[in-house]
Amino acid sequence: MKYLIAGLGNIGDEYKHTRHNIGFDVADAFAAKHKAAFNNDRLADVAECKWKGKTFIVIKPTTYMNLSGRAIKYWLDKEKIPVENLLVILDDLALPLEVIRLRPGGSDAGHNGLKSIQESLGTNQYPRLRFGVGNNYPKGRQVEFVLSKWKNTEEPVVQEKINKSTEIIENFASIGIARTMNECNKLTFLL
Repeated sequence: MKYLIAGLGNIGDEYKHTRHNIGFDVADAFAAKHKAAFNNDRLADVAECKWKGKTFIVIKPTTYMNLSGRAIKYWLDKEKIPVENLLVILDDLALPLEVIRLRPGGSDAGHNGLKSIQESLGTNQYPRLRFGVGNNYPKGRQVEFVLSKWKNTEEPVVQEKINKSTEIIENFASIGIARTMNECNKLTFLL
């Protein structure tokens, strides 16, 4: 069984380890945990790993956030992976920092990466792991906020959530989305 794990973010050093790039950080952590290395390939940096008889194709699209759908559609088609075996990992301003939410589908909620994926796939029914980044910013400063680095006080909880997210990816593939949602959607990470 094959799974496509797509961490969303923007390429370039100025975006590294920003709130908006948490998808890349989770993808990196998952690949590292399974001793897989990323290589630059068509529309994405790609790593492949096997775990408990399952194959994970892990991608970090190199298309920039608002064209993420192109990379995801390409790799789903190339690897012949059904959309229910796709897991998109992204930042979510609507969620406080102390939570993560796994969902089987839903609206893009104004997230340009999700908008692009929905357009490319022709559906909003694909699993996503929403990593709460909080919304502690002045009115009109949303862009600066999502492109900012984590505060020192936030780093421990971010690291804990990244580690938990790698487990969630494994559970998504091994026990299914429903059971994994029951386990992870009620977690609160303490700041």
